[in-house]
Amino acid sequence: MRAVWRAARAAVRRRRLQTLVIALVTLTSTAALVVALGLLDAASAPFDRAFGKQRGAHVAAAFDPARVSDAELARTARQPGVEAAAGPFAQAAVELPRATMNFGLGTDLTVVGRDGPAGPVGRLDLWAGRWATGPGEVVLNRQSDWSADDLGKKLRVPAGPDLTVVGFAFDLGRTADAWVAPEQIAALHPTATQMLFRFTDASSQDRLRASLAAVTDGLPPGALTASQSYLTLKQQIGSSARAYTPYLMAFGILGIVVAVLIVANVVSGAVISGFRHIGILKALGFTPGQVLAVYLTMISVPAVAGCVLGTVAGNLLARPFFEFVFMGPDAGVFHDSVGIAPWVNVLALLGMPGVCLLAALAPAARAHRLPAARAISAGSAPRAGRALGIQRRLAGSRLPRSVSLGVGLPFARPGRSALTLAAVVLGVTSVTFATGLAASMTRFGEAGRDAYQVTVYVGAYKDGKEIRPTHTDPELESLLRSLPGAEEVTARTDIEVRMAGSAQEVMLEGRRGDRPSLDSVLTEGRWMHRTGEVVAGSAFLRRNDLRVGDRFRLEKGDRHETVVIVGQYMHNDRRLVVTGQSTLTVLAPEEKPIAYHVKLRDGADQAAYARAARAADPGISPDPVGANTVTQTIVGSASVLTVMLAVVASLGVFNTAVLNTRDRRRDLGMLKSIGMTPRQVTAMTVTSMAVLGALGTVVGIPLGMLGHELVVPRMADAVDITLPAYMTDVWQASALLALAPAGVVIAVLGAYLPGRRAARLTVAQVLHNE
Repeated sequence: MRAVWRAARAAVRRRRLQTLVIALVTLTSTAALVVALGLLDAASAPFDRAFGKQRGAHVAAAFDPARVSDAELARTARQPGVEAAAGPFAQAAVELPRATMNFGLGTDLTVVGRDGPAGPVGRLDLWAGRWATGPGEVVLNRQSDWSADDLGKKLRVPAGPDLTVVGFAFDLGRTADAWVAPEQIAALHPTATQMLFRFTDASSQDRLRASLAAVTDGLPPGALTASQSYLTLKQQIGSSARAYTPYLMAFGILGIVVAVLIVANVVSGAVISGFRHIGILKALGFTPGQVLAVYLTMISVPAVAGCVLGTVAGNLLARPFFEFVFMGPDAGVFHDSVGIAPWVNVLALLGMPGVCLLAALAPAARAHRLPAARAISAGSAPRAGRALGIQRRLAGSRLPRSVSLGVGLPFARPGRSALTLAAVVLGVTSVTFATGLAASMTRFGEAGRDAYQVTVYVGAYKDGKEIRPTHTDPELESLLRSLPGAEEVTARTDIEVRMAGSAQEVMLEGRRGDRPSLDSVLTEGRWMHRTGEVVAGSAFLRRNDLRVGDRFRLEKGDRHETVVIVGQYMHNDRRLVVTGQSTLTVLAPEEKPIAYHVKLRDGADQAAYARAARAADPGISPDPVGANTVTQTIVGSASVLTVMLAVVASLGVFNTAVLNTRDRRRDLGMLKSIGMTPRQVTAMTVTSMAVLGALGTVVGIPLGMLGHELVVPRMADAVDITLPAYMTDVWQASALLALAPAGVVIAVLGAYLPGRRAARLTVAQVLHNE
């Protein structure tokens, strides 16, 4: 073994360029593999990780305290099928003023009396302040990415005592909006009792329903008033991740396949080009087993080093990359749960060296059976019969001799060329797919972008006190129209109503003014024109099995109105319905606008308009409209992934060009001896790879277009959005023309340096090596 190690170490030192190529390709491929597998893993189950960490409740159930006692509810925790339970907790429904929306809360608050954040089920992350222990104290359910500046402020409760915010806790299960001490909940007039259950089988909604029915079977009729399944919550919370998952999976699979192809190409090519070295070792007395061990060791040293460095690099890139990918409204949910799983690192550290060894084993095993003389000649003799006929035909063409020789060169090593071509095809596929994805997401992000530039909210909140506008609704609209830069003003009013015959809440949004469509994109039908007409989002229609032209009745207290759906627009809120202000007034005559959306004239300054509006009335809160972060996230991450895959593909071309020039050193010497210039040698090498690049473009562009057609609609379906046709029909002639050079560019970038190196070889160097 000492002789084997010494021979392998000498070969590593002697073949510095080949060693560097193997290490560099395995490093890049392993880093891409770690990120790709990490993306697949993170995109598949971020909710499950965070939910499991908090021991979230599979079902949060509310019971009527008038029908069932706490002792009876406590016995349900000991029923078969219950893994763990927490409660009973008294639960109150509290209505708050609109100003509390500045706390990140709605106006209807679910408050639970609980003695601490820990417990067997529904463990809370108390990330700021302390737990509520005394009267008049409350802990709010808020993600840790919010500011804790509201600690110490008061919530005004019209039907109960004011509450001081003493802490912030996060509950992924959303079992409550706030918590108080058990002694405090009585002052808030609780109307329900909460139990949190974890079941041994929570694999489906049907299993959860059956388990809950079995647990509550012995309770009085009507005791169970409501329940919430974690699967429904998972569907709602994971909408952002589900939007990313299809394209992340596409890039992840592409990354894995490209990495394996390139590593196999690099290593098998290195072994084949080393046949002569194997023959010399045999001539010196090495046994076939020792020869095989020498070569596998020689390949393993740079491969293992590259895999280790690539794994480290992949982990370093992954964390900020995941934060970038998963930023947005659910970032707090995924912050601690998304990252590189241990199995990904283990697979990369063991799998990629395994791929290298498997790629080296087949050609090395074939070579070690050859006699020494045949092995030596296999590494240096010209390969007659391969590409010779093609090159003769090309020689008769009018192409320059360097170009005709370069075009025929890939046929000399068809296996090697096929692997390289596959990598280029996948590189072009990635570029094409990313281009189409970026075009679709850019159109999605720009849809309705110019509808308005400033949103002016009614009301302000300062030092724990609500500030109301000094102007009435008509006066405020007139004021906003009169400020410098204003062109259009549209008022928006929101109320919660119910669909007749259903317990589902509906958020009815009334619009009045110059642009009732605001930034919404219509995908079917038209916008409302008269009382009783509504336009619904695609998610609302899917959830309720409705379509344009259907009618349904909305109810608000003792008032009701039958409405007809006249249009569908692009939106993923399952509760939202848009109508005119006149329809909303029928259901809620006293409701006033909560916000005004202002479109500015061209060239007007958003910030200046916001300052002017705030100075005109301190009771309003102007907010300039920002960029679409979802679009930026998807386009940015897709660009990074595309660059990584293109670099890996270029390294594969680089390796093939190096091996080809090494195999043809004798031919290069002969060509240079009869007058071929260094520039022609470079052109021949680059042309040989450009042929593969051109073929890669022809195959890769249609594959990328197909990937776009498959992935983008699935991204939209994942969040219940129907995209208009113009957002998916992005393949115009100009876009395809811009993609045409993609494969050639990848190939030329990889082949240029080996071509330049081959051009600098002298005839004397070639003869000396021979």
